[in-house]
Amino acid sequence: MPGMMDTILNLGLNDDAVEGLKRRTENGRFAFDSYRRFLQMFGNVVLEIPKEAFEHEFDQVKKAWNAKLDTDLDEPGLREVAERYKEVVQRRSGKSFPQNPNEQLKMARDAVFRSWMNPRAQEYRRIYDIPDHIGTAVNVQMMVFGNTGGRSATGVGFTRNPATGKKEFYGEFLINAQGEDVVAGIRTPRPIRDLEKVMPKTYQQLREITTRLEKHYKDMQDFEFTIQDERLFMLQTRSGKRTGFAAVVVATDMVAEKLITPKEAVLLVDPESLNQLLAPGFDQDEWKKIATAARGLPASPGAASGQVVFSADQAVRWVNQDKQVILVRRETVPDDIHGMFVAQGILTATGGMTSHAAVVGRQMGKPSIVGAGALEIDEARRQFRVSGQTVKEGDYISFDGLTGEVKIARVSSKSSEILQVISGTLPVAKSDIYQRFDKLLTWADKFRRLGVYANADQPDQAEIAYAFGARGIGLCRTEHMFFGEGRIPIVQRMILADTESDRRKALNELLPLQREDFYGVFKAMRGCPVTIRTIDPPLHEFLPKREDLMVDVARLEAAGKTGKELDEKRTVLARVEQLHEFNPMLGHRGVRLGITYPEITEMQTRAIIEAACRLSKEGIAVVPEIMIPLVGLVKELRDQKAIVDRVAADAMNEQGVRITYLVGTMIEVPRGSIVADQIAQEAHFFSFGTNDLTQLTFGFSRDDVGKFLKIYQDKKILEKDPFASIDVEGVGDLVRVGVERGRKTRPDLKIGVCGEHGGDAASVHFFHNVGLDYVSASPYRVPVARLAAAQAALAVRVGD
Repeated sequence: MPGMMDTILNLGLNDDAVEGLKRRTENGRFAFDSYRRFLQMFGNVVLEIPKEAFEHEFDQVKKAWNAKLDTDLDEPGLREVAERYKEVVQRRSGKSFPQNPNEQLKMARDAVFRSWMNPRAQEYRRIYDIPDHIGTAVNVQMMVFGNTGGRSATGVGFTRNPATGKKEFYGEFLINAQGEDVVAGIRTPRPIRDLEKVMPKTYQQLREITTRLEKHYKDMQDFEFTIQDERLFMLQTRSGKRTGFAAVVVATDMVAEKLITPKEAVLLVDPESLNQLLAPGFDQDEWKKIATAARGLPASPGAASGQVVFSADQAVRWVNQDKQVILVRRETVPDDIHGMFVAQGILTATGGMTSHAAVVGRQMGKPSIVGAGALEIDEARRQFRVSGQTVKEGDYISFDGLTGEVKIARVSSKSSEILQVISGTLPVAKSDIYQRFDKLLTWADKFRRLGVYANADQPDQAEIAYAFGARGIGLCRTEHMFFGEGRIPIVQRMILADTESDRRKALNELLPLQREDFYGVFKAMRGCPVTIRTIDPPLHEFLPKREDLMVDVARLEAAGKTGKELDEKRTVLARVEQLHEFNPMLGHRGVRLGITYPEITEMQTRAIIEAACRLSKEGIAVVPEIMIPLVGLVKELRDQKAIVDRVAADAMNEQGVRITYLVGTMIEVPRGSIVADQIAQEAHFFSFGTNDLTQLTFGFSRDDVGKFLKIYQDKKILEKDPFASIDVEGVGDLVRVGVERGRKTRPDLKIGVCGEHGGDAASVHFFHNVGLDYVSASPYRVPVARLAAAQAALAVRVGD
């Protein structure tokens, strides 16, 4: 069982028994070597005496007897070690070492059960998503000995290479040793193939048994064995842990060898492990030599190294000078997107796994670490302090987005082979791992019911999503397009306009730009469904920050400046003050903007329909899906749908083309789920925006939850981060209610999810079971979603 103690205790050894063992075996060295091992392991595991206390005594005896290795000690030396160990127990525990075998058994049993809640076991379960309530077990078994002399040995091995997946007998062994010696590093183990030279018959038997075990369990095996006087004992076997690379190689090789079927191959690979194949990587030998300066949440995998910059604009400027940069911020905001796009990676001091930096980082495939709270960032001075060091703009740092480690050094990395194929820089025929990756996911597609879409805002993102196997866009955020080159001034003119007429003039300038954006996304998806969300964030997010404007105005006034620059700053500041909200996430955004400023919905609808009409004339059939965000009242959707239908009819008449389009909503307000039967009267589709739905259901700010989430998890108030994996009981139930009530009104209602949960393997299983039609994930999470959807259809839970 995961989390239980991986410990074997030779119970029943005491002062009398060790003398009897010596007489029976006529091997005093073996008897007292076994006794000293038992005393140390029992003392450490059961009595919780640090290993170092025993090792100190062992080293003293070796020094006195002039022995370099434990195997250099003979019976008298080992007898002395045993006596010293008993004295350690007496000093540390206040009691003599227990001599009664029944007492030893009871104490060892209790120690195993206690181990379930030790910090190491809890951390293991947290990492591998193992629930606390399942408990552990105690095994009592006969002991065998690999330390009886030169005809005995112990070892561990794999039926295939766990790092590369290569079909080779892989492992290590030691002559005249016990299992802990192999992993303790006291003696240098030998490659398992050398066993053939030492004990050829036993080696052959080991090969035959492990081959049979692999065929029986239909998976690569991790095994442990002991040889006692040339007699082989198999201690345990289990499916071997492996890298994502090895997992794909093993699965595809086993199908080729006819050991398993494609269906079984799909079940062999952990969906999350596919991330490892996409991430750029460091040279691990070089990486391990460098001290870790800070740790944060591993938001987006990959290796990133570059010079520190503290603003998006500076990132762009430096990249234009052929520099590689890491964008370091307290937190990112939408208008940082240009800097995020060019940076090698994104590092923030605050935020959680669905904060802006995390979401956009994953979408762009950028290595990202968020919530690195140890960073003391001073953006004004363009520096940060961590671990007693000051890192200034231009200094080099590196981080691993898979582990969350940050290091103050320059470390080289390279793009993964699969991404090189996706980008077209490496031919498919020259990448064995890409061919295997593609084959595995093609098998997965045959078994899944759920469709897999992607969240993408630009044509290049859509191209990547399609290359990864997404066959639809579940969320295209139109507001991200507003941050394109030369667009922000137009958007700001629209926001600053005092009249509807002036606002429409600015919107008319944006119309052809948005139309071209939508055309590019539609074309990249080759006729697959594309869901476009109308504007969602509050308008103030497109304007300069209030605090920055106040400083600028005060600076100009203090300098006695007058004229256009000061007037413009004052005008913008006044508008920002007017738009300022105490809680903008619950404020004037989403559908509320469209109702207040219907001309924005009109412009976006026209851009969508005209782009689709253009493609229709080119022979590419497109069915746009127009999604109105943040709807909680059916009348809100009815208001916006009337605008969409009116403008769409006008645009199609002008273009002389008839296209089919859908109007739906993003269910992200809890009320939207509760009244889904009413909303479905107007909606052709639902898409659950589980980021905001989680935020509004819990009352957690997803950008601030990182400040206390770990405490909640440590205290077992929450088992998981609800922004990373769906909260089945609460948020999940709102999804279930929304599905049931929506389809009660409209049985053919198309329903998907477009929050970050769409790329989480465990959440995909829930969405399959609740009856969604598709999940939509960041482009680089599409492979995970495809494999998880197949496993969900085959009714295999994540982690099994």
